[in-house]
Amino acid sequence: MQVKDVMHSQVEVIGPDLSVYDAARMMRDIDTGFLPVGEGDRLIGTLTDRDITMRSTAEGKDPNQSKVREAMSEKLVYCFEDDDLNEAAALMGEAQIRRLPVLNRDKRLVGVLSLGDVSEHEQRLAGQAEKDVHQDSGQPRSIS
Repeated sequence: MQVKDVMHSQVEVIGPDLSVYDAARMMRDIDTGFLPVGEGDRLIGTLTDRDITMRSTAEGKDPNQSKVREAMSEKLVYCFEDDDLNEAAALMGEAQIRRLPVLNRDKRLVGVLSLGDVSEHEQRLAGQAEKDVHQDSGQPRSIS
C-alpha cells in the first residue's frame, strides 16, 4: 500500500509571517496540532502545538507579535506520496515524529500522513512506529 492511499490530502498551509496567535487559533478551529508552513509554492517548515509551547510560550513571547517563522521547525522530514506505507511508518519511527508531510516527486506538498492514518490501515505498523518514536535513532531524511 502506498502513502497516497491513506494520507490526508486536505491540508491547511500557513505562511511564515502569520502570528503565532493566529496559527494557534487555526489549529484549534481545525482540530490539529500540526500545520505545514509554506512560502510561495514550497514547503519551508512545519509548526506543531509543541513548537508553539517550547519556542514561543515558554520563552515569554507575545503570540500576537511573534511570527510562525520564529517558532516553526525548519528541518523537514517527509515522505513521497508513492512511498510504501511500511517505509513511511519506519521513517516516522526513526525521526520520532507523529506527522509527516507528503510530497510529490516535484517536492510539492500533497498531503500529511499521521500515525492515526497508519493505524487505521496497519495496526502492526503503527505500533512499531509508536515504539520507535520513543527510542533514540538515526538521521531522518530532510529537504536540502
